[in-house]
Amino acid sequence: MPTSSALPLVPARRPLSTSEALVDGGLVAIGLALFTGTAAVARRREVGPTEHQVFTTINDLPAALHAPTWALMQAGSLGAAPVVAGLVWWSGRRRTAVGAAVVGLVAWGLPKLAKKGVRRGRPAAHLDGVQVRGQEQRGLGFPSGHAAVSTALGVTIGPSLPLPARLAALAIALEVSGARMYVGAHLPLDIAGGIGLGLTLGGITNLVLGERSHEHG
Repeated sequence: MPTSSALPLVPARRPLSTSEALVDGGLVAIGLALFTGTAAVARRREVGPTEHQVFTTINDLPAALHAPTWALMQAGSLGAAPVVAGLVWWSGRRRTAVGAAVVGLVAWGLPKLAKKGVRRGRPAAHLDGVQVRGQEQRGLGFPSGHAAVSTALGVTIGPSLPLPARLAALAIALEVSGARMYVGAHLPLDIAGGIGLGLTLGGITNLVLGERSHEHG
């Protein structure tokens, strides 16, 4: 197929305004600062009293929340990337759909590399009395891949959505992060590192590919 016939599938976008570029650049800067800062602490492989208290408060929530929490966590899984990208493509926001597909996959893969550098264990490796719900997560904990994926997807699709839907996407990302502590898979620093990575990747994606809601009337 000639290259020119494929071009309309991913249309060109208008240049970003200064304010839009500043917002996305700010997300990248904040995300990098959050990720590098939490990684530096996580490398000590210790859990401070505040982190311990935050984790315990969420991890001790009622067992009845497990089923809805498990469903919610899928928004941070690897499968969320093609699902979100497909829905956004169907809505006509094709540049954003491409960005969502790419950023979701990258946000899933990068934490696996970061884990090897930080080498911090799962909650049960550091704390007693952790309630592990569902299948026990093995391997290393920092950063949370689910937090990275859900945050990156929320940031990437957010600017192309109306404000209520944008807020809902970001709320889901935060809820996924809390869910990972509830099931005993991650400590708060793991979550914060994943969010930082997601903010960074989402901001970069928006600078390169993202669309804005008012482009769609």
